[in-house]
Amino acid sequence: MYDFNKIIDRTGSGDLKHEVLLERYGRADLLPLWVADMDFETPTFITEALRHRLDHSLFGYTVEPKNYWPTVQQWLHDHHQWNVELEWLSFIPGIVKGIGMVVNIFTQPGDKVIIQPPVYHPFRLTPQGNGREVVCNPLKENADGSYSMDFDNLAQVADDKCKVLILSNPHNPAGIVWDKATLARLADFCYDHHILVVSDEIHCDMALWGNKHLPFAMASEKAAQCSITFGAPSKTFNIAGIVSSYAIVPNDTLRQKFYSWLTANEFNEPTLFAPIATIAAFQQGEAWRKAMLHYVEQNILFVEDYCRQHMPQIKPLRPQASFLVWLNCRQLGLTHDQLVNLFVNHAHLALNDGEMFGQGGEGFMRMNVATPRAILQQALHQLWKALQ
Repeated sequence: MYDFNKIIDRTGSGDLKHEVLLERYGRADLLPLWVADMDFETPTFITEALRHRLDHSLFGYTVEPKNYWPTVQQWLHDHHQWNVELEWLSFIPGIVKGIGMVVNIFTQPGDKVIIQPPVYHPFRLTPQGNGREVVCNPLKENADGSYSMDFDNLAQVADDKCKVLILSNPHNPAGIVWDKATLARLADFCYDHHILVVSDEIHCDMALWGNKHLPFAMASEKAAQCSITFGAPSKTFNIAGIVSSYAIVPNDTLRQKFYSWLTANEFNEPTLFAPIATIAAFQQGEAWRKAMLHYVEQNILFVEDYCRQHMPQIKPLRPQASFLVWLNCRQLGLTHDQLVNLFVNHAHLALNDGEMFGQGGEGFMRMNVATPRAILQQALHQLWKALQ
């Protein structure tokens, strides 16, 4: 029904993962498995919905379609059993941009922002770029390679200047689906210490292997009252170039402060194509989503089997959500620079190196497996050959 083995030539599309290889990696002849978008064709029902609007060749000012937010509400109810009220919702022009907005609205210079490395690097770069101090509450690496939150450390590092904690839920790069007990415990701490939780839930619709995503705000009443949640269809349906993010804020005081600022600066108004793509994705995309996730699961199994048979010193951590695989390369015994050199200059691969994600990422590489299996096989063969 859907051909995820189809190889799409992205030449001429201006795609980030190819266009900046020379600038970021020092060479352009690399197979790129770094940027977290898919190499799968965007679903045709989204393309057709956009094309239908393009057929009306006048692109003036527009209003939100009346079924835009009800469609989002229905999706959240059907997939996460979250009954989100209409007033809780607002468009935002991107999740990282939303984090930057929260940092500027809810903190002052000299305030601190908590992150939980190894974690998506804009969580660190965005607060730092806005003149805030970043406090690290590193995840604990368990014996089996999985991760847990370190609440003892959190109690040690959090002081009165800590105003925001940025949560990756599900976690990027490790693909963790946080359980209710963990999220509720985090909510208790943050609520009691007057810390606002920004929950990035961009991968919420990509839970794998029967895992179930829990929105942070659903973990407890305290969680709902101390949080701002960000979501989007962009990762799940491969439309990152169509900015279609949204915020969910149940607490009246937080919502008034955040949304009044968004409104005053007109950041709450979606672009023409964002609602069209979102409605198409959420109304027509369930069969495609399930087929895509099954293909991703098979790709993850392929990586695991290949490493086990040919490169046992590289140990993939199976993600509970997302199409990102966290490769533990520590048994290679290489320094950071040697590891990057192996992947870039010998294997001719572009991945995200683990140190990018902060403390605990040393010796890891993040691989995007949302690609046709032939490309994934080629990438793994190139890595195996480089290790010989």
